[in-house]
Amino acid sequence: MTEQIYSEATRKININRKQIEDSLGVKMEVKNKIVFISGDADKKFICLQVIEAINLGFSVQKALSLQDEEFIFQKIPIKPIANRKDLTQVRGRVIGTHRKALDTIESLTDTNVVLHKSIIGVIGRREDVEKGVYVLKRIVAGSKHANMYAWLEKKKAEERFGL
Repeated sequence: MTEQIYSEATRKININRKQIEDSLGVKMEVKNKIVFISGDADKKFICLQVIEAINLGFSVQKALSLQDEEFIFQKIPIKPIANRKDLTQVRGRVIGTHRKALDTIESLTDTNVVLHKSIIGVIGRREDVEKGVYVLKRIVAGSKHANMYAWLEKKKAEERFGL
């Protein structure tokens, strides 16, 4: 059975189609803004996640890291957490000045983070993504950046020293 997914990034997918097909072992066909995927069920599932990640704004290489079993992709909708109609300020809090907040979170959690409209996407190892998602949700809800960075540094120290 063929799976299909709507994609705004069909141009990016078409350009990298051969690489995606070869990496994941699937066949893809793009018509209008629909991507049709055929292959094994497991490979189709991974391909769907890769396409979702590309749609959100991840590079093809970062999205293809999802074929590694240790890596997961998680989306966080901002609207239900922020409880605001205007998300401009919330988006600004997540990104930070000159992307400083996102870069700090990425380096402390060893993840890749993308913000697209009202959705945050996170790719990384499961435990790292869980920490990143927790911190991002707290920042969206209004927690201070410094408190969240301190929490992440504490968690990183606990892992490093086995506390």
